[in-house]
Amino acid sequence: MGWVSGEERAAWRSRGTDATLFVIAVVVTLQTADRRLGMPGPLPEWFVHLDLVVGLLCCLGLWWRRRYPVALAATLVAVCTFSESASTAALVALFTVAVHCSTRVTLTLTVASLAAFGVFFGFRPEPGIPAWVMVVLLVTGHAAVVAWGMLVRSRRELVASLRERASVAEVEARLRAERSQHEARETLAREMHDVLGHRLSLLSVHAGALAFHRTASAEETARAAEVIRENAHRALQDLREVIGVLRAPVGELPLPGVADITELIDETDRAGTPVELRDAHAVTTGGREVPETVGRTLYRFVQESLTNARKHAPGAPVVVRIEGEPSDHLSAEVENRTPPAPPDVPAAPAGSGEGLRGLAERATLVGGGLDYGPTASGGWRVGMRLPWPA
Repeated sequence: MGWVSGEERAAWRSRGTDATLFVIAVVVTLQTADRRLGMPGPLPEWFVHLDLVVGLLCCLGLWWRRRYPVALAATLVAVCTFSESASTAALVALFTVAVHCSTRVTLTLTVASLAAFGVFFGFRPEPGIPAWVMVVLLVTGHAAVVAWGMLVRSRRELVASLRERASVAEVEARLRAERSQHEARETLAREMHDVLGHRLSLLSVHAGALAFHRTASAEETARAAEVIRENAHRALQDLREVIGVLRAPVGELPLPGVADITELIDETDRAGTPVELRDAHAVTTGGREVPETVGRTLYRFVQESLTNARKHAPGAPVVVRIEGEPSDHLSAEVENRTPPAPPDVPAAPAGSGEGLRGLAERATLVGGGLDYGPTASGGWRVGMRLPWPA
């Protein structure tokens, strides 16, 4: 057995409703004609049969009530001015208008229908029923039909609105998920670049030194090999830490901050790049409290700047300046001089700029800024200014 789609079920349901209303209208029309034939009156029998034929034709027109609701209702209301048998079909058409059309159109056709019924019963009053009772019955019947149709319309509009909201919510959820994935990838790319770039640059410098200085003493070779081994081991540790942060619950594993900057500088100094730290307010030794997010951004700034200095100016002295005041700002600057590179050592390849872009993004995220450029002495300077709440 095949599955039936929602549209197919709705189509079958609509056909069933149309058939039910058609049968009801035909049955009521036949009963009305039969009642008229059994009542004594001035109307000849052939007129009643003609009225029945008109009523059945009106019932047949109900099959087009969904396609032409207003035109069909207006036509049947006009027929009701002289045909009693068309009244049931006219009420069904009025119900359809209440379901599918606006309130203004519905009320207009309702008033027209009441006027048509009034004209009919004005010329052919119902024997034994006072006029005021007939008016009450007509108004009550029309009100019930119109209210039922408008209730159905309101329910359909509510269902359609809920479906639209669900669809919009689904699209928004998908966009949020895609945006979160994009942000997560950007964050991961920055972390991997900052963490591994620092270690790998040390490996590159010392491996290059071993390759170009083949006349180095055994002690120098052993020291360079030890630096390579140590930084390769630390690179693996850093990679495990990054993966651990990704896998662990939020906030479980600590991230580097200002307290780790001195270790970073000592490590760079031991690797052969002389670094001087000028910390005016003892920020790196815990003399001033720095927010965690700002401190982590400052650490990544120093790390990336030292990596770039070591890569593009190997052996050049580097100065790291950190200063500022709480409730004002915290600024950091890393400046390297012209490298004393021997002529036989090839220049480092041009960078992709990802590191500086990543630093600029980090600074922007915490409300700061980044600037960089060459110095007058031929070196390179990178500065970052961050907010420092009290």
